[in-house]
Amino acid sequence: MPIEALRTLLDAQRAAFARGAPAYRERMQALAALRNGLLARRDDLVAAVSADFGGRAAEETLMLEVFPVLDQIRHARRHLRRWMRRRRVPSSWFLLPSRAFVQYVPLGVVGVIGAWNYPVLLTLSPLVDALAAGNHALVKPSELTPRTAAGIAEILSSAFAPEYVRCVTGGPEVGRAFSALPLDHLCFTGSAEVGKEVMRAAAANLTPVTLELGGKSPAIVHESFPLALAVRRIMAGKLFNAGQTCVAPDYVLLPEALEAEFEVQAHRAAAQLYPRLRDNADYTRIVNHRQVERLRTLLEDAAAKGARVVPLASITAEDWTATRLVPPVLVFAPNDAMLLLQEEVFGPVLPVVSYSGLDEAIQFVNARPRPLALYYFDNDKGRVDTVLQRTQSGGVTINDCVYHLGQHNLPFGGVGASGMGQYHGFDGFVTFSKKRGVMRQRRWTITSLVHPPYQGRATRLIDALLRVAAR
Repeated sequence: MPIEALRTLLDAQRAAFARGAPAYRERMQALAALRNGLLARRDDLVAAVSADFGGRAAEETLMLEVFPVLDQIRHARRHLRRWMRRRRVPSSWFLLPSRAFVQYVPLGVVGVIGAWNYPVLLTLSPLVDALAAGNHALVKPSELTPRTAAGIAEILSSAFAPEYVRCVTGGPEVGRAFSALPLDHLCFTGSAEVGKEVMRAAAANLTPVTLELGGKSPAIVHESFPLALAVRRIMAGKLFNAGQTCVAPDYVLLPEALEAEFEVQAHRAAAQLYPRLRDNADYTRIVNHRQVERLRTLLEDAAAKGARVVPLASITAEDWTATRLVPPVLVFAPNDAMLLLQEEVFGPVLPVVSYSGLDEAIQFVNARPRPLALYYFDNDKGRVDTVLQRTQSGGVTINDCVYHLGQHNLPFGGVGASGMGQYHGFDGFVTFSKKRGVMRQRRWTITSLVHPPYQGRATRLIDALLRVAAR
């Protein structure tokens, strides 16, 4: 799309919104239209994702992208009437007998910039919340998955008038122009570096932003937890989409005495999940050659600086280059000098960091930027509470990985370097709404007694108010 057309689109949506924000019935119809469009083009979209990645299992796309969006729509439609209700709140005692309530009103025209790693989910999921909240929307899928972006554009153009929802496609220059639009809210999912650029562009218009940025999400394994079960769940969470998942376990913190057994169990888990890699349609390829070379660089740097690199499957150099097939790899004895511990891995490479006590593991996590997710494997409630109290992260799953993302009634979002703001369910509805406070004054009120001139009764009443407030 030509950059100059973006402002025209925004103006058209603003004008349409000004004629009347979508009410309950229109929002329900919009969510149903998105659901029906996604169902009608489900197979085409699955094929597009696989083609963009050079190979991804249809089941993985259906389970991790299509199903979550459909179920999110179902959840929003089921609860929308309740979400939209006014919520009475107690009136402050000195303003009685006034009444007060909270009203959630749509913001206007919001923007959604999706990510390439889950191009359906991370583009349409924020849109569901935006539509539930009563907004119009401009949507920009990632240019790194162009076939999927075209499929999303077809779904949205068939389901909605352009002045209601419009999909914008194009490269980085379009993305930069999109970020600079004077939107009423902007939701971006992607890397921290691009997130900084998005926030910088949005700041010129004071556009509020929700940033979902990822980061180095740790998995801490306590020595008392069954190691085979922990490894199986960690490897499953790590190898979804070949590790190209923002909430994938980025590294493992493991009691130092368990390293050898962890390696054995990881080999076993990888073999059970993917008995072979070459010609295995279940194992996702890396999205492009740039990302393949980045992962190769991380491993070469780690090996050169003393790490022990353990591939969990045999893959040739030609497989890496020709088919973008990167095997699961463990990296033992990583250190802070290695690139592997300095940046998000975002691939099937799993560093294993040894610790001698839980305090040391917690200190290791807290010494680094706050992650998007934290995983802790332990059945002891006291230790679980200790980890929850002494760490910060966007979200947490205890005794598993990734699946907190699927909880509709939990907010999803980062903290610090891993992002700001949250969405999903009611929290997404709130994010894309203005929580407006409304007070209704009565005919008689105390405040009418404290107007100027300040003498006599007004002064005595102010003194009385101060004495009550000071109690």
